[in-house]
Formats: sequence, C-alpha cells, structure tokens
Amino acid sequence: MDFSLSQEHEMLQKMVRDFARREIAPAIKEYDRKAEPMPHSLERMGTLGILGLCFPVRYGGQGMDYISLGLACEELEAVDTHLRVAMSVHTGLCGMTLLQWGTEAQKERFLKPLASGVKLGCGAFTEPGMGSDVAAMQTTARREGDVYILNGEKMWISLASRADYALVTARTNPSPRKPSEALSTFLVDLHAPGVKRGDLHGKLGVRAGSTGWIAFHDVRVPLENRIGEEGEGFKITMTAFDHGRYTVAAGATGIIRACLEASTAYAQTRKTFGKPIAEHQLIQQKIARMAQDYEIARLLYLQVGWLKNLGRRSTLQTSYAKKFATEASFQAAHEAVQIHGAYGFSDEYDVERHLRNARGAIIYEGSSEIQTIIQAEYALGKRADKPLRCELPAYDEAIWQG
Repeated sequence: MDFSLSQEHEMLQKMVRDFARREIAPAIKEYDRKAEPMPHSLERMGTLGILGLCFPVRYGGQGMDYISLGLACEELEAVDTHLRVAMSVHTGLCGMTLLQWGTEAQKERFLKPLASGVKLGCGAFTEPGMGSDVAAMQTTARREGDVYILNGEKMWISLASRADYALVTARTNPSPRKPSEALSTFLVDLHAPGVKRGDLHGKLGVRAGSTGWIAFHDVRVPLENRIGEEGEGFKITMTAFDHGRYTVAAGATGIIRACLEASTAYAQTRKTFGKPIAEHQLIQQKIARMAQDYEIARLLYLQVGWLKNLGRRSTLQTSYAKKFATEASFQAAHEAVQIHGAYGFSDEYDVERHLRNARGAIIYEGSSEIQTIIQAEYALGKRADKPLRCELPAYDEAIWQG
C-alpha cells in the first residue's frame, strides 16, 4: 500500500497553490466584502488548465488522474471557497458527468470546450421547492419531435449567471412506474431563447462566488442534447452528485488545513499570562483536533480519488469523505476564530471568512442528514451499488494523455 504522491501530483499542488496564493489571496477580502465575483479568476483557471485537469487530452483536458482533481480542490479552497465551487460545478457536476454518460459526439461537441476552459458549465438540479428529494423535481421537458420543450426554475445554482451550459434534470414522464423513472437529463445552452437567469444576494458565505437562479420558459432543447436515455435522469443526477461531493470533501480539507496553519501561526505569536497561547493546553487541544481531522479528511478524499482511478463506484466512500470533511472544516474554523479571539471576529484574519464559507458545504451537494441516511442504508444492507449502463471510465495514463 503506497500513500505517496507522484512527482506530477506534487508539481500540480505547487502550481495550483502558487496561483491561489499569488493571484487570489491578495484581493479576496475586497471581493468578499463587496459580495462580488472576482473578475478573471475562472478565465485564469481555464488558461492554467485547472478546469480540465482530469479529462483526457483528446477532449481538451490535461490528461491527469482523478486524485489530481482532489488535490487541486484542496489547494483552491485553502485560499477561498468560491474557487473550489467552480471546480465542483464545472468539472465535477457537468464535465465528469459528460465524460461518464455522454456519447462520443457529445464529448466532442461539449466536453472539449468545457475541459479547455473555453466554455463554463454548471449543474442545475435544485428547485425553489425541492432540494434533497430529487425525484420531486417539477421542471418539465416535453418532447415534440426532435426537440424537448423545457419549462421550470432552478435555484441556488453556482455559476448560474456566468456559465454557458447547464446540466439540467427535468421531468419527462408525467406518470412513471416509479418516481425515479420520470426524469431525464439534458445539457442546456444558457444563451438559448427563453432562458433567464440572475444572481442571489445576501449569502452568509461564498460571497466572492456566483450563486443564482435559472428560469426556463419554452426553451427548445435539441434531442441530441439529452444525456443518456430518457428516464435515466435520476441515475445520472446521482452520479453527478458523487463527482461533486468528491470535490466538496477535498475542498473542505483545504479549509481545515488553512485554519490549522493560521491557528498555529497566531498561537505562537499571541501572548497571554506571560507566554504564547500555544503553550496553554486548551489551545493545544484545539490545534491537535484540527491536525487530526486534517489527516482523516485527507485520507478519506484520497481514497475516493483512488477508487475513481480504478473505475470503481465510490458512493459510500464519497459520502464518508463529504460528511466528515465538511463538518470538520466548520469545527476547525469555529475553533480557529476562538483561538484568534476578538480578531477572529473581524475580517482582518481569514478564519472569519472560512467559518462563513464552511457552513454551506454541510448543506449543499447532499446535506449531512442525507449522508447519514446513505451510510446507514449501506451498513444495514438496504442499499447496494447496482451496475450502471455507463460507468465513470477508469484512469489510464496512455489513453488520457494519448
């Protein structure tokens, strides 16, 4: 069993870390305060190849493995969550789902510009009255010959106002045998007639990122834009969530690390009662917990990346990683604020922003409550992975870089 990273992994870590620290970190407080998306950050991520790390070169990607995606997300969120969110929706929800379920023609047409960063993608699943209950979607797609007529609204969609394409799941069968068979998934051009979208404001966290809504009014979606078969939308959406949750877990690990680094640095310079607070055992206890949780979260998400590289399903392992890392990141940020005292209550230090950003990940991409149900069902034998018509392809260096 080899826990070491390859030289390529380490080079990738350094590249992403340097980008985030040099180009994002100096300005992130300004945009977080203004609650405005940072201009050009996504364009730079595309230029550097970050948005297409784990896609084959022939589809416009960098030809790296799935572990690389997790490593990049950790580095990005260690600086700010909005960077990792872009990876979650563009690379995870949209791009990896196309890689898994798309036809060769769809990969050539859609995945290439997404992987190269020429176009931006997002996932549009949540609705105003529907979050965790995916089968209860109300957005409809009615087939008329070679097109589907799409109507409905999606809410809390990251990159809603900036993306070019959205992976959209909608109801295509009004009277299915099972609720899950009512859904189908499409890649929708967000510049098409009948699409309206905008940003949401007043968020607790991820203020430098774009989060919004998308409304569809009689949008004509070509048949060739349907991903998978009609009625496979529930399965496709669930696999998309697996990809997204992997990136969320890896990113949350970055928050834990950032809080640990900030807390150890502050604790060794801040003095009370004549000595650095790092010498007080209760402060040591908080820091030790962060260090422990970082190692656990990191091992959990790396296990998921390893399973993806092998082409093996990892829904349960992804659930473990997502739930643990997101909850631990919030706890780490909470304790980091406590260690910083009154300064932690202001945005002079980054830990205040990490606390606000960490809270959302316990809700989105499947809340902690949903993850608990998933884990219990596997443990009780009520849930097992069944073969899918399309599995995520295993990583093969010769094919990916060929």
